[in-house]
Amino acid sequence: MELGRILVLTVAVATAATALILLPAIGLAWALSRRGWRGRSMVEALVTLPLVLPPTAIGFALLLLFGREGPLGRPLFELLGIEVAFSRLGVVIACAVVALPLLVRSARSALEEVDPALVGVARTLGRGPLAAFVEVELPLAWRGISAGAVLAFARALGEFGATILIAGNIPGRTQTLALALFQRVQVGRDAEAMALAGVACLLAVVTALISGRLVDRREQRLER
Repeated sequence: MELGRILVLTVAVATAATALILLPAIGLAWALSRRGWRGRSMVEALVTLPLVLPPTAIGFALLLLFGREGPLGRPLFELLGIEVAFSRLGVVIACAVVALPLLVRSARSALEEVDPALVGVARTLGRGPLAAFVEVELPLAWRGISAGAVLAFARALGEFGATILIAGNIPGRTQTLALALFQRVQVGRDAEAMALAGVACLLAVVTALISGRLVDRREQRLER
């Protein structure tokens, strides 16, 4: 029963985190796929940061931002009554931040492979930039974007370092699969830890297979 609750919470958090970053990631990927604008390198570096920084550093930064006295956490709590630190929302935000670069990179790669001539044709037919993106680029790049979303979901499933700092390890509230595994190992409940590790491996394999399948179909389409 406890394992089921932890699994449901983990999948729900990963799903919410992926949904939260989907549109911003596609927007960032579209912008980064366009060359020549000022500040592009800086934006790209900022997007990449969660991949190269220690997750605990990300969690600490989020705690400073969204803590009760933080520049974002204080107005959210005082004006809307929303508390991010040590809540499920904190878990979602932590997972979203660390998963964002994977989705952006995959979506950007897919958008860069779209033939610019097709977009040009849509523009000559009276479509604006947004309409050309929605009607031409997005349908052609959807497999790459979907593969990135699956990878982001998988990354969110296994997030640990950032989550434990901003949300803690509260059973039944913020304790995801990775945090539960850590706790079981700490207290010497090895059998439960092995079961949790097995479930984590199974989820990782399933998501990796789905992502690989989407990438294979995308490559087959490009070869035609």
